[in-house]
Amino acid sequence: MAWVETVSPHFAARHELADEDDVVDVLEQLEATRADLARRFGPVPDETEVVVYGSAAQLDVAQPYLPLLRRMTAPAARRYLAGWFGAGELHVLAPRVLEARSSNVPGSREMILLTPAALYAQLVVGSDHPQLPPPFTPRAFARYRRWAWLPAGAAAWLSGQSAHARPAIARRLHEGPRPAFPPGVRDAQLLAGTLFDLLAREEGDAAAVALARAPLERSVRRMLVGAFHGRPFVHTEAAWRAGLERGPGPRT
Repeated sequence: MAWVETVSPHFAARHELADEDDVVDVLEQLEATRADLARRFGPVPDETEVVVYGSAAQLDVAQPYLPLLRRMTAPAARRYLAGWFGAGELHVLAPRVLEARSSNVPGSREMILLTPAALYAQLVVGSDHPQLPPPFTPRAFARYRRWAWLPAGAAAWLSGQSAHARPAIARRLHEGPRPAFPPGVRDAQLLAGTLFDLLAREEGDAAAVALARAPLERSVRRMLVGAFHGRPFVHTEAAWRAGLERGPGPRT
């Protein structure tokens, strides 16, 4: 299958010829996401390479950390792990393949088609933290596993994915054990966005961005107490769990 390149002002995508029209839409989504993140975070990468794959097998072979993370993730969220990010690059399934992975429940298609935006947000958040990837190495991946709630949660909120996650979250709560707070690696990709939703609703968008950029501390409790302006950790946890039962609200 022949591969071609499609470019936009800040992205260059390599993809199969059959996906050319859909890739134009992907680049438009990424340009809009980049503009939003530049407004919130300041400088973002000038140029980013995007590789668009025509099958999940191609993606998994090219990005071996992705299947590892998928195995660590709760079943309700695995279908949404449909791409990866590195230093100056994104790897994602073609939109036609993303749509085929979505379920029939409301919000699934919308959530999975926002994968490129969420990956770019993880790239930007990770680039803001010297301790977090990219780039990915065995040590950096281990650190990512510990802190996945922060980049994955910020990305779900920033991309708008968490606004569509309610049915998937309901499935996760029904199928698995009580999630940790903040979510561990098993639940970070699906549930951590609701923590940033909660912070943005209660303290404003600037507070959620500040948490996404906050230096990593030994005490996650202290980080979250500070983010919620001194509210006791147990009270924030209770508010978060109540929100999980109600479902995430729309992004403001």
